[in-house]
Amino acid sequence: MKTALFCLLTLLSLTFDARAQELKLKIPASSLGQRIEQDFGLGTISVKYYRPNTKGRKIFNGMEPYGIVWRTGANNATVVTLTDTIEVEGHTLAPGAYSLFSIPGADEWTIIFNKKVDQWGAYSYDEKQDLLRFKVKPAKLASRMETLTIQFADVHQEDCVLQILWENTGINLHLKADVDNRILANIQEAMKGEKKPYYMSAIWCYNHNRNLDQALTWIQEADKAQPNRYNLKYWLARLQLKTGDKKSAIISANEGLKLATTEKSPEYIRMNKEVLHDAGMN
Repeated sequence: MKTALFCLLTLLSLTFDARAQELKLKIPASSLGQRIEQDFGLGTISVKYYRPNTKGRKIFNGMEPYGIVWRTGANNATVVTLTDTIEVEGHTLAPGAYSLFSIPGADEWTIIFNKKVDQWGAYSYDEKQDLLRFKVKPAKLASRMETLTIQFADVHQEDCVLQILWENTGINLHLKADVDNRILANIQEAMKGEKKPYYMSAIWCYNHNRNLDQALTWIQEADKAQPNRYNLKYWLARLQLKTGDKKSAIISANEGLKLATTEKSPEYIRMNKEVLHDAGMN
């Protein structure tokens, strides 16, 4: 009886040790994962995908046949997560997480945003779960891309390009965000509050050529409240110059230059001098 019990305990101990070793074992996937995130519009876009290598193989119309749904990566299907509404190639996509599938072709690819995330490959892909489908033209890359790469390029506040690059093929997905009108609406709403964001609102309008007369009024209000701020004098001068009041711009820039010199701010010394130069003073 004791011998049998000893043998059982020994077997359980060995089994436990084997499982513990198994749990500690970590082997990197042959296709390594990557997560990228890009601020865009009033939110962010993130992409989680796995990056296979060509390893000398023919990829498109080879390992990945034309006309067959592809996970746009390896392992788990690629997932795109949005925190704000955007347009993808002119199609609206609401905030949420989506699987990114594609159907490669010689002259045309189908891009698919599918509602079902957390799925392995395209084995359980269900076309009924597609939220968005559209076609794009592939481009030939100037140099061979060994590792599948998804990246953001040409990034601006309201538009950017999401690129899928592998082997000799590149796919460009053009993204857009409606930022200006929404920010203007947010500014107008914020101006109803007790603490009005005059300074930042005026700068935004200047940079985007929107509501410049209103922006000038806002920066004047900010300047009245803090008349010894060289940064306010600079933006006051910029807005005065942009709205055609060169004489006032020169006065404001000189005041800003004097304040910046006293406060030893090389940046605003240079910037106020730039206003004077743009106003034709030197």
